[in-house]
Parts: sequence; C-alpha cells; structure tokens
Amino acid sequence: MLEVYEDPSDQRSLSLDDTSSAEESPEDTRLSLETSNDAIPYIGQRFATHDAAYEFYSDFAKRCGFSIRRHRTEGKDGVGKGLTRRYFVCHRAGNTPAKASNDSKPQRNRKSSRCGCQAYLRISKTLDMGVPEWRVTGFANHHNHELLEPNQVRFLPAYRTISETDKNKIFMYAKTGISVQQMMRLLELEKCVEPGYLPFTEKDVRNLLQSFRKVEHEDDSIDLLRMCKNIKDKDPNFRYEFTVDTNNKLENIAWSYASSIQAYEVFGDAVVFDTTHRLTAFDMPLGIWVGVNNYGMPCFFSCALLREETLRSFSWALKAFLNFMNGKAPQTILTDQNMCLKEAIAMEMPTTKHALCIWLIVAKFPSWFNAVLGERYNEWKTEFYRLYNMETVQEFELGWREMVSAFGLHTNRHIASLSQLRELWALPYLRSHFFAGLTTTGQSKSINAFIQRFLSAQTRLAHFVEQVAVAVDFKDQAGEQQTMQQNLQNISLKTGAPMESHAATVLTPYAFCKLQDELVMAAHYASFQIEEGCFHVRHHTKLDGGRKVIWIPREELLTCSCHQFEFSGILCRHALRVLSTVNCFQIPDQYLPIRWRRVHALPSKLISSSPSEQAEKIQALQSMVSSLISESAKSKERLDIATEQVSILLSRIRDCPIPMQGTREVVHHKGH
Repeated sequence: MLEVYEDPSDQRSLSLDDTSSAEESPEDTRLSLETSNDAIPYIGQRFATHDAAYEFYSDFAKRCGFSIRRHRTEGKDGVGKGLTRRYFVCHRAGNTPAKASNDSKPQRNRKSSRCGCQAYLRISKTLDMGVPEWRVTGFANHHNHELLEPNQVRFLPAYRTISETDKNKIFMYAKTGISVQQMMRLLELEKCVEPGYLPFTEKDVRNLLQSFRKVEHEDDSIDLLRMCKNIKDKDPNFRYEFTVDTNNKLENIAWSYASSIQAYEVFGDAVVFDTTHRLTAFDMPLGIWVGVNNYGMPCFFSCALLREETLRSFSWALKAFLNFMNGKAPQTILTDQNMCLKEAIAMEMPTTKHALCIWLIVAKFPSWFNAVLGERYNEWKTEFYRLYNMETVQEFELGWREMVSAFGLHTNRHIASLSQLRELWALPYLRSHFFAGLTTTGQSKSINAFIQRFLSAQTRLAHFVEQVAVAVDFKDQAGEQQTMQQNLQNISLKTGAPMESHAATVLTPYAFCKLQDELVMAAHYASFQIEEGCFHVRHHTKLDGGRKVIWIPREELLTCSCHQFEFSGILCRHALRVLSTVNCFQIPDQYLPIRWRRVHALPSKLISSSPSEQAEKIQALQSMVSSLISESAKSKERLDIATEQVSILLSRIRDCPIPMQGTREVVHHKGH
C-alpha cells in the first residue's frame, strides 16, 4: 500500500496503533452513532469528501484549543483503488529532526512546538450503494500538552488568515509608505475590533509583503550607491559605508551628514537607535539614530539600511556609526526589545548604558495583553505605569511580584520576558544614567513624527538618501525657527529668587521651564540638616518619607537620592531647596549643563579646536546674534525684516563647504 507523508519529519515520529487502523465493526459504529454529539468526531461519522472531514476536525480543534495538519495518506489518486485513507493530527504531533549545521548561513535557533502529541483523526474511503464516502475509523483526543484558551488559539498559524480584501488594502497601504504597525491600527479601526483581535498578526503582514515584492533590488542598489557617491562629490563631509555579499550585491549601507556629525559632538550623549521601521516597498529593516538638542527638539545623527536583523548586521551598523562619529560612543542608548541588537551593543559599545524604549514596549501591550486580561486590561496598565515610575528597586521588585500574582500572569511569556529585562526598561534601574528626557511620551511622539517625514513616500531606493536629506534639512530649518521663537518669548519669573533669574540667562527656554517647575515646587518642601553636609528634604504636608541630599560647599558638589539630575540634567526640587537653605544665590556652574545652555552661553571650550582668531570672531558673532534678536523683537516690522534677511544669509552659508578638521573621510565597503 502506498503511503505518502504530508510532512516527511512525521514519518517515524508519530506512532499510531496498528490495531486502531483496522475498520471497526458495525456494532462499534452503531454504538458510536447512538452516544455521540455531532460537534465531536466519532467512529463511523460520515463525510462526502476528505476535505469536508478536514474542515470539521479543524473546527473541533479550534474549539478545543489546538490546530491540526494533514499527516499522511494511503493510496494515490489515479492509481489502483486511488486514495483510500487519510490521517489528520494535532499541530504538535511529531518531533522536528535536527537540522544539519551550515556555517555559512546563520541558524535560527527557534524552539519547535512539536512534542510528539498522539491526538489524531483517521478517515477511510468506503462505497455506500456505489457512491464513495469517507468514514471516521480512528479518533484520539488525548494531548500531552496544555490546550490553549479561546482568546489564545486564534494566534495559531492555522487560524491566522488574511482575506483577499485585506490583502488589497495592505498592498495599497504599502505603496503609501506607512509602517506595518500603522496598517494594523487602521484595519482594527475599520473593522471596529480591539487592538490584537485581527485574524492575523504583524508578522503575517510582513510575510505577505515579502512574498509579493516586485522591485528589482539590484538596479536600485546600484543607483543608491551612485547617489551616495554624487552627494559625496558635492559635499566631502558626507559619510557613508556599505557592504556587499558574496555575489557582489549590496547588503548593508549607512550614511550621515556633516551637520549631523557636528550636532552629535554636543548632543550625542543620549541617543535613540530606532530599528522598528522597514522600507516596506523593499522589505529592508531601517535603523535611525536620533537625539535631542538643547531646545528639546529631535536631531538626526545617522541612517542604516540592513538586509536582515542579525547580530552580524547590527554589529556592522554600530561600527559604521562609531566611524562616522570619530569613535565617540554615546553615554546611553535606547532601542527596541531586540536580543540581537542587545548583544551587538554589548560587544561594540561596552561603555554605553543600554536601555529599552518604554514607548515601543507599551505600543505592543494591546496585542500582548488585551485578549489575555479582558476587562482588567486598563486596570493592569495603570498598575504597570505605577511600578514603572517607582523610585527604588526594592519597591519595584515587591510591587512587580504582587502585580503578577494579582492578575494571574505567572505563566504569561510576555510578562516573563519583561521581568527578565526589567533592568533595561524600569526607571528604578535607570535613574542614575543620563537620558536627556528621551524616555518621555512627548519626546517619543516628536521623534516618531520626525521619522515619519522620510518614510512617507518610498518610491525608488536610490531616492531615499535624498529624501532623508530633505527631511533633515527641513527639520534643521524648522528647528532654527522654533529656536528663534523660543528665544523671543518673554520668560516670566515665578519665584523672584536670584537662582531663577540667573538660570534664565544661561539655559534655553525649554530647559529653563523644566528647572523653573522644580524651583516653584521646592518652596513646598522642608529641609532638615541631619549632619554636616547632609540634609533630609520632604514635602511639608508629610511626616515621613523624603529624600537625602548631600551638599559639599568647598567643591560645590550636590547630590540627591532621587537622581533626577543624573537622569535628566535638570536639578530636582530637593536639591534646589537645600541650595536655598544654605543661602546659595546662583546654581553652581556644573549643574547648568552645557547641553541645556543657550548658544551664546556655551563655553569657549566647545570651539577650542579653532584658532584663537576664529574663536574671537565666533564670540563676536554670538554677541551680534543676541543684539539682533533683542532689536528685532521690538516691532513686527523689524522681526519680519530680520527673519527674511537671516533666511537669505543661512542659504548662502549652507552653500559654502565646511572643512572638518581632525576627522578622516569615511567611504568604506567590505565584502566577505
């Protein structure tokens, strides 16, 4: 008898009892018919076709919490008696054989779901009055694994389907350049379903787009490299690196602009490396390096297009970035929850503190927990945010255990993953590191809006470098306008304290407003000196709690147990209260960080690489700019003239080349 296995790996891994493969007696059939429920398979159950039997068993499996697949057949259409018997098995039947290792190709060490489950349904073809039909001749519903809940079983691959209508919409969305995450949100809104309740996942959409790619990458890659070379010819300070594979095809490419490299010198202490976006039309992961400047606005540092998201690719991207930035690594880096990227950062940037973007984690909560928690989802999310903002590790650890127990999440894999990585995202573990406010919701929205500008129109791959350049230039110009608007605002002093008026002349309006909020709140706190140089500060309405502040006047050193200054670069209300207690009338210079100062307040050491004559000219220019702003603000007519003339002047200056001293040209390519 001819046996055909739908899945070769099952040939020896599923053992069905030989006696169970025999046809049952009429008595057995009659008994089963009398005691059975039509919703449950039973011996003797009849179907017109084997496909009808498969659909019935599939519906039964979905209700029970598993899925099925075709296992093997006996006989063959058009040969002898034709197809005579079919076996359908649980999706976890069999055991996946070990793959032969291939050193030249990276292995995906993904754990198999197969565990040798013996649940199955067997049907055999019979003739009834000369008409062929299929009858159930074997059935076992005993599983050696847990069955899924109804709200979980729908995520099994067998039940994840994308309709033709949805496919057409996805392709239409892809042409507009929106991300897969945005596609999912649009489809959820259109179908009026809760986040995470579509009959397919983001991975399914990515696989669909990848299978229907119709773009010829080779031609686009050649055009892309040609475009980079043309930009390099026009601007010697433009930098790019790329790698080619064994077939001499473009594999990875990264680039940065002169203005971005200069911005990184001052604002590269805290960066976001966003790898959550893809060039949908080309199915290429996109890595974007972004920071925040002294006016609280996003600043672009670099871009990388990768063929795949592997340890090797990410390591290459990190090395290219460090080459662009003359080997200077950031103090802190925020990324998505990608284990390959985590490992690459540990290898290439060992001195950099790595953390996970909380907003990227929270964005996944609806699909992770909405179905699992149901009506308690919002309650759980509130508790998560409370724990996230805890100040001490001890409080967080205790609260986390209580939360897991209260919501019954002991076996949830996403909770397990978050718990394992808690030191990379929970604020109690991060407060002693500087993040420049990049962990806030406001900054995440601002950065995402900036990124969307150059993801909005993906036409040709070669045009993407120009597209990014246009977006960066637009952002630079908009930033200059916002900076001028901030500087023209009349700053209102709220406390009348000398510390406040002094800080207002040094910090940018963005940073000063944050410090001013702390100064206002400092008046609500009481300060008690415990011993020399050590103070206890607490809110005036509370009798316990509070913060410990250390003040060493000789060195003008100031620290607080809340670590707000270390985390944001802005002094906390507790430290400011102590400065007031000890009669300080100016905030010590080191607690008005360079990265939050106005341009004319930046110390001359930032331009110390220039000759003394050039430094004097820069200082004179800074003085003129301050005078220009003061005079222009006196009337609308003056302001209009100044804005118009400065725009013309900036255009002329941008057309002039910028010799970057002390840096080397970077245009590498590497094969294997």
